[in-house]
Amino acid sequence: MNAQIAIFLVQDGLTNGAIYALLALALVLVFAVTRVIFIPQGEFVTYGALTLASLQLGKLPGTAWLLLAAGIAVTAVELAQALRLGAAERIPGILFKYVIFPAAVMGLAWWAAPLKLALTLQVLLTLIVVVPLGPMVYRLAYQPLANASVLVLLIISVAVHFAMTGLGLVFFGAEGSRTPAFSDAHWNLGVLTVSGQSLWVMGTSLALIVGLFLFFEHTIYGKALRATAINRVGARLVGVSPAMAGKLSFTLAALIGALSGILIAPITTIYYDSGFLVGLKGFVGAIVGGLVSYPIAAAGALLVGLLEAYASFWASAYKEVIVFTLIIPVLIWRSFTTHHIEDEEE
Repeated sequence: MNAQIAIFLVQDGLTNGAIYALLALALVLVFAVTRVIFIPQGEFVTYGALTLASLQLGKLPGTAWLLLAAGIAVTAVELAQALRLGAAERIPGILFKYVIFPAAVMGLAWWAAPLKLALTLQVLLTLIVVVPLGPMVYRLAYQPLANASVLVLLIISVAVHFAMTGLGLVFFGAEGSRTPAFSDAHWNLGVLTVSGQSLWVMGTSLALIVGLFLFFEHTIYGKALRATAINRVGARLVGVSPAMAGKLSFTLAALIGALSGILIAPITTIYYDSGFLVGLKGFVGAIVGGLVSYPIAAAGALLVGLLEAYASFWASAYKEVIVFTLIIPVLIWRSFTTHHIEDEEE
């Protein structure tokens, strides 16, 4: 290995690490607020990438149908709850959020897909289709058992992961897809060649991280999520709805996942089940941060990206093994340095 190859691997590792950092932050956010280890995070990466690929091929993405079906299922649950509580005034809002809006999105996607709109509009439409699935998944799968143990919530996450993976196979097929690069530009900086796509990935990731920081520091909803993450019972006592916090955290996780899928779709071929492996690497970064520290989780994800890049050069057949082996010393170290804390009594 010479200096040029080493620098190229650093660039590749930082590009992938930026994506893993976003996913690690999403996993830490969801766990801190809801105690859910969100295994299906990777499926939102897949849905984002393949939805954009379908739109670029002029086809209606299957996620538009999934959004409508999930909306109808949530409507049935919400209407039953509203009628049971005698809150008939909630029915118009429920119908608008979970039936009219998904139907309008599907109609928009149906109309826009054959037109092959500009890339910016296709990305925006992809986010409109995929992101609302986040709070719907929370409402259907997690909210009814929000007070269950972490183990039960983990089992639910495994079930949701398999369900979403199977639906991905139904909607997108077994063939992989790759989208055109956002930029074909290249710049030569000495021995290093910097691609425009790498700058797009790292720049967008940095902008999203800064946006999340500002959201948590300067908005009432961000502060509500922080309060719930620190003390769920205390947050509830001061008027923060646990259901609202859960839906908002899943919305942000879906946004991060879908945007991550859009960013990596031009870099690698995405299959219906590719998200699990990508999300698992973000999970390694989150574990480095103990599922509580955002900066350490982001740094751990960048380390995963660099380790993966160099492992692919030295031993490409074992790069996944090398990357996931990183979690073992981290878990051993944390087992000796972390004191057991009982779950909060609800």
